[in-house]
Amino acid sequence: MVWWEWLAVLAAGVAAGGINALVGSGTLVTFSTLVALGVPPLTANVTNTVGLVAGSVASSVGYRAELSTQRARMVRFVPASVLGGLTGALLLLVLPESAFDAIVPALVGLGVVLVAVQPWLARRLAVEHDTAALGGPVAWGAVYLIWVYGGYFGAAQGVLLIAVLGALVDAHLQRVNALKNVLAAVVNAVAAVVFILLADIDWAIALVLTLGAAAGGFFGAHYGRRLPPAALRALIIVVGLIALYVLVR
Repeated sequence: MVWWEWLAVLAAGVAAGGINALVGSGTLVTFSTLVALGVPPLTANVTNTVGLVAGSVASSVGYRAELSTQRARMVRFVPASVLGGLTGALLLLVLPESAFDAIVPALVGLGVVLVAVQPWLARRLAVEHDTAALGGPVAWGAVYLIWVYGGYFGAAQGVLLIAVLGALVDAHLQRVNALKNVLAAVVNAVAAVVFILLADIDWAIALVLTLGAAAGGFFGAHYGRRLPPAALRALIIVVGLIALYVLVR
């Protein structure tokens, strides 16, 4: 690649790191950029996953204040994230790429709707069900399934996870977003290990993405954690709709 293509990869990494810190869906930026530059789709997918790990870690550091009281949630959901990421990464290597094409747009669309109605839905669930139970097996299973998709491809995985945890877990939206960043870091790391062992990675591109995503993730978290819940919810919905458009066009 020539210099301007490397610059495009770096810029995509920065953008993806920032978007993932705030919402999720950064994969749409980096994956699309790599494919447009001529990288084969499977190589682009696995290289992208490896390159975005640093962004998730950086955004988690940026949200450390919101994570300080969530140790129990992290302990509860990290195993689901590890198993989901491992399952999804292995599925990517054995299933045809078209396997999830039909369901992915539907999942993203559902996630956008859930985020939009999250305050009302959370109140209804708290009234009609045991909140502790909803935050237990139901949420654990939902996190696992979302991260299966995250390990497989992951476009708009953050939108889906925020939607589900926002409805099933009694927590401020910024705290849910902080938890999402930690779990995304776990999933990306697990999937990255699988791909390093079993797939072909373009290491030069992965390194450039890593540098960009780390910077984007840190600054995205720094500024994003200051957003009020209503503004963050609006941003999530907008990004989710853009992701949905890109996926179905």
